[in-house]
Amino acid sequence: MTYENELRNADQLLAGQAAPTLALLAALGETQSVTRTAEHIDIPQPTVSRRLASIAEALGAPLTQPAGRGIRLTRVGRILTEAAAQALATLEAGARQAREEVEPSSGHVVIGFLHLLGRSLVPGLLRGFRREHPSVRFSLVQGSRQQILERLDGGELDLALVAPLPAEDSALTSFPVTVQELLLSVPDDHRFAARRRIRFTELADEEFVMLEHGYGLRQITDALCSAAGFTPKIAFEGQESDTVRGLVAAGLGVSLLPRFDPGKPAGVAEVPLAPKVTRTVGLAWPRSQWSTPAVRAFREYVRNSTTLDRPPGG
Repeated sequence: MTYENELRNADQLLAGQAAPTLALLAALGETQSVTRTAEHIDIPQPTVSRRLASIAEALGAPLTQPAGRGIRLTRVGRILTEAAAQALATLEAGARQAREEVEPSSGHVVIGFLHLLGRSLVPGLLRGFRREHPSVRFSLVQGSRQQILERLDGGELDLALVAPLPAEDSALTSFPVTVQELLLSVPDDHRFAARRRIRFTELADEEFVMLEHGYGLRQITDALCSAAGFTPKIAFEGQESDTVRGLVAAGLGVSLLPRFDPGKPAGVAEVPLAPKVTRTVGLAWPRSQWSTPAVRAFREYVRNSTTLDRPPGG
């Protein structure tokens, strides 16, 4: 028996265990024989006959009628067995998907992440993991930190890459993956473009282009402005870093963003801050949520891919 046939038999077994009556009716429609139906689903023939009689009694009409030495399906029998075959096929497909969920070699991982992380971090992690697990499928969900954490907490996501990390006393647990330096992005012709470093207090009179509330970078920028003793003048708010960077290049304000990678962004100068400003990106998941082998395998791959120091048990 081939591996593919073994898997199909396993799916049929799962479906048959979940709905034995569907399996019986589907087999009857295929074989047109009580004897062969009993052989097909591996139960005694008298049991098949009793179940068919019980179904006929519930319907108020027979499913079969004599035809020579055998039987043939009545119109009611054809309708019911065809419906059972369709339902069983759907159930088999569901059983196959459920089996894939618990097999690390062919499972499915739903991961959420911030828009900014889709440029290099996420593709790099997926590329490395799929070298070892080429059959694992991924669904990718992007959004703000708040959106991603809400969907993670609601069970829509298996894992999430976010920054800053969730609070230690939350329903989520996490570990750090990487640390990103945050730079001041200004137009190429801005008076700060040639500076080697700049203090945040010098930005009090600048107009800012920011991500909307709910994004981690917005939270960090607001905190830095507050610590520097001023309320930022916000010219524009956006939902994607590329849009924010484009507005900066157009001369519409300055912004706090991670280093553009790879290369240098067109029309934008990136100026380091003094003191240096960083953010920690981490992988998070619900503390109480059971994880499939594929999800656990990816989580451990990410954990082993970083050399950052983590607290014991992190």
